[in-house]
Amino acid sequence: MRILLVEDQSDAAQVLAKGLREQSYAVDIAPDGEAALYQMSINDYDLILLDVMLPRRNGIEVCQNLRAGGSTVPVLMLTARDAIQDRVLGLDAGADDYLSKPFDFHELLARMRALLRRGPEVRPEAVHVADLVLDTRSRRAWRSNHAIELTAKEFALLDYLARHVDRVVGRAEIAEHVWDEAFDPFSNLIEVYIQRLRRKIDEGHSLKLIRTLRGQGYMLCSGEPDGHV
Repeated sequence: MRILLVEDQSDAAQVLAKGLREQSYAVDIAPDGEAALYQMSINDYDLILLDVMLPRRNGIEVCQNLRAGGSTVPVLMLTARDAIQDRVLGLDAGADDYLSKPFDFHELLARMRALLRRGPEVRPEAVHVADLVLDTRSRRAWRSNHAIELTAKEFALLDYLARHVDRVVGRAEIAEHVWDEAFDPFSNLIEVYIQRLRRKIDEGHSLKLIRTLRGQGYMLCSGEPDGHV
């Protein structure tokens, strides 16, 4: 999941981004409202964490502009202003939720998970693909009831594949949602992580869940497909 964090306090942004990355999220940072709108115009985000008090354009304006353009990306507003009228203003501008500073990091994560579960259909916290189970809350995985040790980035990649089970996802799509703006499109990092997941998920199992379609991308399969590597 790729997140845009819009926060003008550099130290606070770096600390929060570090915590989110440790929870498997890819995070880009925008220091002001203009930069945020530019980032939103060139990248496809799964969630926006939007501070209200921003230079150049405030969070209310950013959210209004985003919604006016037709975007439905979830927006969680973060602000030190906790008056009822401020919350109403933010929600009326198009925000999906509102969290006052200072906040508990675990509450932030819970609210993010709640927003990310919403969409065309509600996504459960436990995702089942054949005998593979992903717990999106604890960021843990099991296959045939055996726990699988995954790094944060490995879980993020597996989770993204599971969200699109039985559908081919290309390198560009994976890079867009699992990595941040620092990703080098010419690197073989995605292939390296796919191989790591294959060893952890498929090794020792007759049913291979992770498949490669040459020239197209990768697929997490719920059953035994034909003609895939």
